[in-house]
Amino acid sequence: MVSESLLLGDDTAVRRLGYGTAQLTGPGYWGPRGDVRDAVGVLRRAVERGVTLIDTADNYGPSVAEELVAEALHPYAEGLVIATKGGVVRTSDRAWHIAGRPEQLRAMCEASLRRLRLDTIGLYQLHRLDPAVPMAEQLGALGELRDEGKIRHIGLDTVDAEQLEAALELTGIASVQNRYNVLDRASEPLLKLCEARGIAFLPWFPLGNGSLTSDPVCSEIAAAHGATPGQIALAWLLHRSPVLCPTPGTGSRAHLEENLDAAGIRLTATDLARLDASPSDSAPPA
Repeated sequence: MVSESLLLGDDTAVRRLGYGTAQLTGPGYWGPRGDVRDAVGVLRRAVERGVTLIDTADNYGPSVAEELVAEALHPYAEGLVIATKGGVVRTSDRAWHIAGRPEQLRAMCEASLRRLRLDTIGLYQLHRLDPAVPMAEQLGALGELRDEGKIRHIGLDTVDAEQLEAALELTGIASVQNRYNVLDRASEPLLKLCEARGIAFLPWFPLGNGSLTSDPVCSEIAAAHGATPGQIALAWLLHRSPVLCPTPGTGSRAHLEENLDAAGIRLTATDLARLDASPSDSAPPA
């Protein structure tokens, strides 16, 4: 039986199919996308459908996605967890700058608190480890913010198993967020470590940034279930591991409904064996 929920840390339950906000911004995650009313409607519908984890970031826009989350959902429903990220600065639609000095992380977190209209961020994820700053200093800054009540749980984005092991020596880590889907399993060792340590794994690009919609195995299994290939890809993640919690993003109400309906698909042992045997990219995460 596929579990419908998981724990962030040891005290925060979320449903295992969340919603990501990157697609509420324009190309390159830069600027707004379309009518604000459409974005607000999609966010509200996600919560109406039972989503309890909203995944955003300060640099989506920048600031646009967090502001939309607050406009649509504040005051927040009880049990709704807002996850955001800091540690990357944007200067254009193609420019991403890692910024992990403690004073930068503190300023980013406090700015996110203001935009999101929160006293405490449920899950604050370091968007990238800064190679120019010792890990202990980066996580130390987030630990201080957690001690002050500004963060409830700390997460990491785009790390390997060795880095997660090192981080766990320094502080508690509730989640990781790496690229992972049925055709891209380079982070499998990290997933196994998360399973062993009870850490949530939020896969980004769970639909392969659209590439899985044309995968023949997903398409054949989808036809047998009266589903779409994307739904099969999400269902595979939910079956694959109890710590996986995909947060697919979309700016479309219809696509949101399609994604969330994937939670009701029950794959057979034969389906899973075929999907597990699909050729996958074993390259390390970018």
